[in-house]
Amino acid sequence: FPFPYTPYRIQEQFMEALYGALEAGRVGIFESPTGTGKSLSLICGALSWLRDWEEKRRQEEARLLALGAGGQDRLSPQQARPGSADTAGQPDWVTAFVQKKEERDKVDRLKEEQIRRKKREDRLEKIRHNVQLKYAAKRKRCEEDEAKRLLQLSKEALSQGAGEGVLDQLDHHEEELILAEYESDDEKKVVSGLEQEDDDDDLEEEHVTKIYYCSRTHSQLSQFVREVQRSPFGKDTRLVSLGSRQNLCVNEAVRRLGALQLINDRCMEMQKNKYEKKSDEENEGKKRRVSHTVCPFYSYEQMQFLRDEVLVEVKDIEQLVSLGRETKACPYYGSRFAIPAAQLVVLPYQMLLHEPTRNAAGIKLKDQVVIIDEAHNLIDTITCIHSAEVSGSQLCCAHSQLSQYMERYRKRLKAKNLMYIKQILYLLEQFVAVLGGNVNQNPGCQAVSQTGTVLKSINDFLFQSQIDNINLFKVQRYCEKSLISRKLFGFVERYGGPASAVKTNKENQKLAGLQNFLLTLQQGSDKEGSPQNPPMEAEQDQLRTASPLMQIEGFLSALTNANQDGRVILNRQGTVGQSSLKFLLLNPAVHFAKVVEECRAVIIAGGTMQPVADFREQLLCCAGVDPARIVEFSCGHVIPPENILPIILCSGPSNQQLEFTYQTRDLPQMMDETGRILCNLCNVIPGGVVCFFPSYEYEKQVYGHWEKTGLLSRLAAKKKIFQEPKKANQVEQVLVEYAKCIKRCSQTGGQMTGALLLSVVGGKMSEGINFSDDLGRCVIMVGMPYPNIRSPELQEKMTWLDKTMPRADVQAPSRVLIENLCMKAVNQSIGRAIRHQRDFASILLLDHRYARPAIFNKLPQWIRERTQVKPAFGSAFAELRKVRTPCMLCP
Repeated sequence: FPFPYTPYRIQEQFMEALYGALEAGRVGIFESPTGTGKSLSLICGALSWLRDWEEKRRQEEARLLALGAGGQDRLSPQQARPGSADTAGQPDWVTAFVQKKEERDKVDRLKEEQIRRKKREDRLEKIRHNVQLKYAAKRKRCEEDEAKRLLQLSKEALSQGAGEGVLDQLDHHEEELILAEYESDDEKKVVSGLEQEDDDDDLEEEHVTKIYYCSRTHSQLSQFVREVQRSPFGKDTRLVSLGSRQNLCVNEAVRRLGALQLINDRCMEMQKNKYEKKSDEENEGKKRRVSHTVCPFYSYEQMQFLRDEVLVEVKDIEQLVSLGRETKACPYYGSRFAIPAAQLVVLPYQMLLHEPTRNAAGIKLKDQVVIIDEAHNLIDTITCIHSAEVSGSQLCCAHSQLSQYMERYRKRLKAKNLMYIKQILYLLEQFVAVLGGNVNQNPGCQAVSQTGTVLKSINDFLFQSQIDNINLFKVQRYCEKSLISRKLFGFVERYGGPASAVKTNKENQKLAGLQNFLLTLQQGSDKEGSPQNPPMEAEQDQLRTASPLMQIEGFLSALTNANQDGRVILNRQGTVGQSSLKFLLLNPAVHFAKVVEECRAVIIAGGTMQPVADFREQLLCCAGVDPARIVEFSCGHVIPPENILPIILCSGPSNQQLEFTYQTRDLPQMMDETGRILCNLCNVIPGGVVCFFPSYEYEKQVYGHWEKTGLLSRLAAKKKIFQEPKKANQVEQVLVEYAKCIKRCSQTGGQMTGALLLSVVGGKMSEGINFSDDLGRCVIMVGMPYPNIRSPELQEKMTWLDKTMPRADVQAPSRVLIENLCMKAVNQSIGRAIRHQRDFASILLLDHRYARPAIFNKLPQWIRERTQVKPAFGSAFAELRKVRTPCMLCP
C-alpha cells in the first residue's frame, strides 16, 4: 500500500482487512483507536482498492472491445452443441442470437463510455496544465459583469419618472408571498433548477465507481480532506466535498437568513424564479410586473467551470467556498455537478443517511462503496434524523400565522392551494385538541387537565386525532412543492415582527392580532419555558418563533413511517404551550436497509466501536444483511503497553465499597469517598486530571457537598478546579484556560501541580476533544453512566427490542441495550486521554461493577487487555505513584 511514511504493523493489518472487505463486497465494522492513523489507513487502503479495481475494469473493457472489433461471436459450450436448447426450451440459434446482440450492445456501451471518459480526462488535463484558460474564463466573467452593470444603468435611466401599475393594491415585494398555482398531486415535471439541469446532455455522464466517505462534523471532513491532500493519492484523486447550503452558499442575502430550512427554501425559490423569468418577460406588456429575485451565482456555465476546477485539484469546503466567490459560481450546485466523475465524495453522514436529501444531492449508491467514519453513534444519528418533535406553542403559532395568511390572500389563491391550507389548518387544530387545548386561545394560558406522557402507535394516534381520513403523503408533497413554509415565513417577517411598521388600512388592521399574538407567545415562552429542556441555540429559537410550520412539516413527514417502526409520544405538561407531540423512530434499520442493499460494500468505522453487538443486531441484521456478509476488525494501539494504566477500583481509602447506583450515589459517605480518592490522586499525578460524572445534576450535587465539607479547598490547593459549562459557546474558553493553567504550573513549579476538570459523560467534552499529553495524565470515571430507564422513549425502545430481537445468552435484549448505551458512553470518555504514539495516561474506573465479565468485556480491547482490577485503594495508589514521572513512561 502506498503510504506517506513507514506504516505501523496495525495500520498494515487495517488496510489489508479493508481491502479484503471492499473486494469481497462485505459490510465491515472497523475499530482503530484514535492516535493510530485511522484516517490515513482508510484513505490508502480504500484508494488502493479503487485504483486496482479501475485497472481491472479497464483491462476487461479492452478485452471486450478487442473481441467486438475482431467480430468474434463466441458461444458458450452449451450453445456450441448442435441441436441443443436452453432451459426455457428456446432453440440454440435463438439463444445465440440474443447473446450476440447483448454482447454487441455491451461493446457499444463501452465505446460510448470510453469516449465520454476520454473527453473528460482531456478536458481536466487541459485545465490542469493550461493557466491561460483560467485567465480567459476570469476575463470573460469580468466582461459579463460590466455588461450587466451597463444594462442595469440603462434600465434605471429609462424607468425614471415612469410609474408602474399595481394590481389589487399589492406592492411588487408582496407578490413574492403569493403561492403559485398548484397544478396536480401527481405532477412530476415541477420546474426547479436541479431537475431542469438534469436534462442537460453534459450531465448525463455515467457515475464512475466511487467511494462515499462520511463523517459527523464539518471540521472532521475538512481534516480528512487535508489528510488526502498529504497522502500519496493527493495529486491524482478526483475528490469532491459536499455540504449543506448553510456551509456552501456564497449569496450573502441568503446566508443572512441563518436557519438552514430558511436558506434551503429561499434557494429553491430563486432557482424556480430563474425558469419562470422567460414567461414573465414574454408577458411584459401586461400591467402586473412580478418581482422575481434570481441568484446571480446560479450560472450554469460558471458552475461547469467550478466543477472542473474541483475535479482537477483536491479542495476542502473552505477552499471550495473561496473558489465559488472568485468564480461567481454556486459551490453547492457546482460540487453536485462534480459527483458523477468523482472518485471520492466527502460528505456529512446525515446527508447520506436521509434518502430525500441523498436523492436531491444526486447521490447514487448502486454498486458504490460507503465508508462511515466516527460511527460510534450511528444508530442514534439515524433515529434522530427520522424523529421529530413539535410543541403546543408551535402548533398554535403556525395555525394563527396560516389563518392570517389565508385571510389576506384568499382572493389571490387558487382552489387547490386553499384546499390544502384548510387541510393543514385542520391537522393543526386536531393536534392541539389531542394535547387538550384549543387552537384559538393563547397556549401559554391554557392549563392541561390531564398531565403526563402517553405513547401511541402511529395508527392509534391518527385515529385519536381524527385525521386518518387525510392523505398525509399528499399533504407532505404539497408542503415540499409549494414552499408554503417559506411564503409564510416571508409573510410573518413582513407583518409579524415587533419591529415591523404595520400600515393602518383595513386589510392590515386584521394582522394586528397576529402581531400581538406573536408577542404574547414570545413573552409567554420566556416566562413559562419548561425547565427540563436544555437552553436552545439562537438559530433554533428563531426557527421555533418565526417559522414553526417548518418544524411541523418534519413531524407530518415522520407520521408516514410504517406503523410498527415508530411511536408517537403525547407529552402533556402544565400548559398547552409546554406540551408536545414527538415521533420516536424505533427501528433505524428500515432507513439503513437501502444503503446496504444498493452499495457494493459498506464500512462502519470508528476509534471506539465497542460494544459492536448493537451495530450487528439492531442495525445490520434488522436491515436484512446476511450475517456471513458482516466482517469485524479491531486493532490495538500503537503505544507501548507501559504507557497506559487502566484500573478498576472496587473500594476507596476508607474501605467504602464503590457502587454508584441511583440509590446509593447521593449518600454523603459515597461523595466523601470520591473526594478522598481525587485528593490522593491530585497529590501524585502531574498536569491535568479529567474527572467524568454521570450527569450535570450529580456533578453539581457532589461539588456542592465538597464545598460544605471543605474537601474542595483541599483539592484546589493542588489543582485549579474547572467545571464543564452547559453552554456550547463557553466550552472553548474553559479549555483554553485549563490548558494555560497546566502549562503555567509545569513551567513555574510550586505547590500547584496542574488542573482538575470536572466533566460530564455525554456532555460537551466527552467526544471530539483531545486531552493529549499534559492535558490528560489521568481520566477518572465516577460510577457507571446508565441512561434514565424511566424515560418513556427508552422504555418503549426496550419493550420493542424484547418483542422483536432474539434473546442474547441469558440476558434480555433490553438489558443488553442499557449496558451497551452505558459502555459506549464510558468508552468515548476514557478514550480522550491517549491521542498519539508517545502519549501516556492512567484511567481509573470507580465502581466495582466494571469488574463483572459482561461489563468488562465491553471495554475496548486495547484497554481491556491492560486493565488491572484492584479490590483495595492502597494497591491501586501504589501503582499510580509509580507512573507519576513522565520519564518512566516515555518509550
